[in-house]
Amino acid sequence: MSQRASGPGVLDALSLLTEVTDELVLRGVRDTHDAWADRFGGYPGRAITSAVYAGVGLGLRAAATGLDRAGAAGIGPRLDQGPRGRFVRSAVNGLIGDSLAVERPRLAITMAVRVDGRDVPLTPEDLAAGFPSATGRVVVLHHGLCENESYWERGRERVGTTYAETLVDLGWTPVFLRSNTGLTVRENGAALTSLMDRLVVAWPVPVTQVALVGHSMGGLIVRAAGAVASDHPRPWTELVSDVITLGTPHLGAPIARGIGHGARGLARLPETAAFGRILDRRSVGVHDLVDGLAEDVPPLPRARYRLVAATLTERERHPVGHVVGDLLVRPPSAYGRDRRGGELFPGADVLHLGRTDHFGLLNHPDVHQALREWLSS
Repeated sequence: MSQRASGPGVLDALSLLTEVTDELVLRGVRDTHDAWADRFGGYPGRAITSAVYAGVGLGLRAAATGLDRAGAAGIGPRLDQGPRGRFVRSAVNGLIGDSLAVERPRLAITMAVRVDGRDVPLTPEDLAAGFPSATGRVVVLHHGLCENESYWERGRERVGTTYAETLVDLGWTPVFLRSNTGLTVRENGAALTSLMDRLVVAWPVPVTQVALVGHSMGGLIVRAAGAVASDHPRPWTELVSDVITLGTPHLGAPIARGIGHGARGLARLPETAAFGRILDRRSVGVHDLVDGLAEDVPPLPRARYRLVAATLTERERHPVGHVVGDLLVRPPSAYGRDRRGGELFPGADVLHLGRTDHFGLLNHPDVHQALREWLSS
């Protein structure tokens, strides 16, 4: 069956939305209502309201079941047919992708090479068709949490180009990936290692050089793939000359840590426990952003590391910029430098971008210039 017929549809997404409404929203409203009522001595008619909540929940579960069956039958448009559907699917995978892989595998994304909004099988014939101008210099780009391959197009109308176009001018062939960022970083790293094994073997021309580029979590996944390959050496790792990370939380992201603290704090009181459950529903992929990847994930021995960080302020050491970074990641984490003076990437090239946020890293003039310096012949 074709991908269009077998891929997840809009009805699958509506079924998931209905299920989440029942499990989190309705249950949260009910529990919060009851908790506040209990604090003030209860309220009359509780049996009636409980029956109403139960009835609404039953209706939502029945609707979810019906939508799920219709989705399984292939009724309705497919999510991957358009950019909005792909955006929704990638975002949901980032938030609860680990649960989707077990409970709703039709909605879960499998790591794949992407061309024109579709997966490209890793066969010589399909890769030759997808990359008719393939060169022996392959640059693999991996997106961040809740993103997909189309995020690399952000800001094109403002900058006038994309990283892919710059890389093509330098003689590289860009290869975009899409993955389920709700899975653990190490699980995605193992998937990327397997993908690279097959990609290099089936590539239309002999591969002579490989560069890896990751935005945010994508940089952690690239590093995890290198660690897996180091444990069991692969030919492709000998070809990796450059690893470039853009706003990657190598040592963790404060916002991810704050979400965890917030969930635990809200869970302490019955009146706010429902909100804590909503925050705690986040995927294991989000959990992995709390600490990043430390020294047990070594760099690839033959690769040169290029680390890019951003701050909202012009100067990196501005008090505000130092604290908030690019809103999601602070420069020390993006550079892999801890408070004790340790460095994950000794001798790496670093680049700071001022007056830029986390998503501005996806297409920035200074990064274009750096790519020309780092990846020219």
